[in-house]
Formats: sequence, structure tokens, C-alpha cells
Amino acid sequence: MMKPFLYILGAIVILAGLFFVLNTYIYNEKQADGDYIDPATVLSFEDCVAAGYPVAESNPRQCRTPDGRLYAEEIPEMITYMNATPDMISVSLPFPGAVTGKEFGVQGEARGNWFFEASFPITLLDKDGKVLATAIAQADGDWMTTEFVPFSTNIKAPESYIGPATLVLKKDNPSGLPENDASISFPITIEY
Repeated sequence: MMKPFLYILGAIVILAGLFFVLNTYIYNEKQADGDYIDPATVLSFEDCVAAGYPVAESNPRQCRTPDGRLYAEEIPEMITYMNATPDMISVSLPFPGAVTGKEFGVQGEARGNWFFEASFPITLLDKDGKVLATAIAQADGDWMTTEFVPFSTNIKAPESYIGPATLVLKKDNPSGLPENDASISFPITIEY
């Protein structure tokens, strides 16, 4: 009765040894070829992608290592400010680089002096800078202040347009003087 147990135990030890030798051989071969990247050396999204680990096509893209660590792609600031700063206006929807439908909402907050009569203009430009659509953002509160006031509106691109676009939010300038102009703009993609 003891003999079959010893045979099984011996087979398990031999298989484990073969597995160890084979794994060591493959590891050494990959290192020699330069193909193997130790997961412990992955410290960023770029490292994770270079190691060949799976990338989720989310926004921002994410890469996961075999040991479960998750790295998100860093998206550089894509907002262009003209005579403006983030302390004057911020947009929460859509975000820079967003993929939108033909009709989408624009939301954020701006200082009261960005508005005139509780509104300011928004323009949607195509990839060549031609106007696709315009809208008027409305203050969602008392705009007669120097504090931040929420705003919102909807804008609709032509049904035939699909592709890159630029969203431009302009400070309302009833004086018409160029020195009073201010705006922020950022790229989006109209896809559906």
C-alpha cells in the first residue's frame, strides 16, 4: 500500500522539478532576448504598455499588470486660455478630449463678470476652424457677483458632421473692445 503512494509522490517531485527547470530556462531566454519585462519594474502607464500588458480603451486609457496594479494614462492639459485663467472659468462637461454625440450639454462655472445679462456665447468649430454651431450659456444662479456661478447649455452639431472639433467659450463682451475679449477652448470629437 505504501508503494503506490511513493510512486505518486516521486512523480509529483519529478514534475515539479521539470516545471522549475523549464520556467527558469524560459525566463532566462526571455531576458537574453530582451523580451521579458519584470512586472516589478513597471511603474507607469507607459511602462505597462511597453511590457505588453492589456490596455482598456477607457478615458483615460488604463493598463493592468499581472499582479493587479492599475496605471492610468496621463492626459496633458488641452485647454487653451486667451486672456483667461482657470480661476475665471472652468468646464466640467464635456472634458477636453471627450467623445460626444451630435447634441451634448456644456456645464461648468464662471465668475460673474464672465456673463452679461446672465449669459455668454459658445461656439463649436470644425477641424478647419469653421463654425459648426453656436449656443448661449445661461447662468444657473445670480450672476451679479465676482464669485463662481454655475452655467449650462446644450449645443447641437450638424447631423452630417463627424470628427474633431473645438469648443470655444467666450466671455461676453458688450463693449466690443478687443482688450476685453477672453475665451477658453479645447478639442473634442463628435462621433455619434
